[in-house]
Amino acid sequence: MGERLGVTPAQTVGPYLHIGLRWPDGPYVVPEGTPGAFWVRGRITDGAGAPVTDALVESWQADPDGRFDHPDDPRGARRPALAGFRGFGRSETDGQGRYRLLTVRPGALPDPDGDVEAPHLTLSVFGRGLLHRLVTRLYFPDEPAANAVDPVLSGVAADRRDTLLAATAPDGFRFDIRLQGDRETVFFAV
Repeated sequence: MGERLGVTPAQTVGPYLHIGLRWPDGPYVVPEGTPGAFWVRGRITDGAGAPVTDALVESWQADPDGRFDHPDDPRGARRPALAGFRGFGRSETDGQGRYRLLTVRPGALPDPDGDVEAPHLTLSVFGRGLLHRLVTRLYFPDEPAANAVDPVLSGVAADRRDTLLAATAPDGFRFDIRLQGDRETVFFAV
């Protein structure tokens, strides 16, 4: 009988994550110096609370008027009035699992059923061991009335909604993402 070899590690999203998914504008959804711009900073941790150091967070959001420059916007695509607004950013995590995005607050927007969604960022997480991206949302803590009637947020179990609320920070907001375990961030099937 021959020697038994170990299992070859799986290669899902990595190691090409940092090669193939880099974005030229990186974490800048808006240019530095944009009026009203703020940082969203956070940390990605695994089920044991350890930092995930080889992940990437991708953001997608409406402009401050609640519009998308995209044909899927039910009102029609429209260029943003805010100069330099990209609506999209990517941030790789560092050695402590931290990411950052410079953005502006999106406006509320209509959903396909005619309801109004509260201002939010859609965040995707890519990383080693993930066969598909994980999708979550960041809601703003200072929008209690809009958050209370948001059709997506109100569809989440009441005891888990706080995993989708950012915390106020000195230079913007903090939004930590826990991939599994106790206090796991809510992720959506899209």
